[in-house]
Amino acid sequence: MAAAASLPDYLRPGLRIVFVGINPGRRSGAIGHHYAGVTNQFWRLLREAGLTPTLLGPEEDARVLEFGLGLTNIVSRMTPSSSDLSAADFAVGAPILAEKLHRCRPRIVCFNGKIIGERLLGPCRLGLQRRPFAGCRVFVVPSSSAANAAVSYARKLGYFRRLARLARTDDQTSEVRSQMV
Repeated sequence: MAAAASLPDYLRPGLRIVFVGINPGRRSGAIGHHYAGVTNQFWRLLREAGLTPTLLGPEEDARVLEFGLGLTNIVSRMTPSSSDLSAADFAVGAPILAEKLHRCRPRIVCFNGKIIGERLLGPCRLGLQRRPFAGCRVFVVPSSSAANAAVSYARKLGYFRRLARLARTDDQTSEVRSQMV
């Protein structure tokens, strides 16, 4: 099976949340779909947190747009592990990511992994950040990769649920604003 050069971005204006991954892993690169590693917990976390009404699989990654969600990566090239990336990879990817986010202006940018937050914002913690990126609010969740075994599934789910609550609050605020106009 030929490896995909990079994964497609699923972005458009008006999204509630754009999830930013580090880069495609081996399986994602091979089949051309986001979060395709058999042990990656991303799709299950989305469903259990209430961000999607049904459990999607990697082959259905384009469907995230139906639910006001988007997908992209800071580095587009596939590597066996994110540890194979250099500081230069992040330095090149950061302005490209910023431009993508400026164009689609999501309500929330969610970095799937603290490494991304630290590379783009400097020291950060999990959860809602004080500093924006590309003019967007930033939320950091623990990496959904099963390689992130230091963080339990329950703890990861807790952060995804906090993100879902924040998105619902933003939805309600936007609805009130539109009714006032």
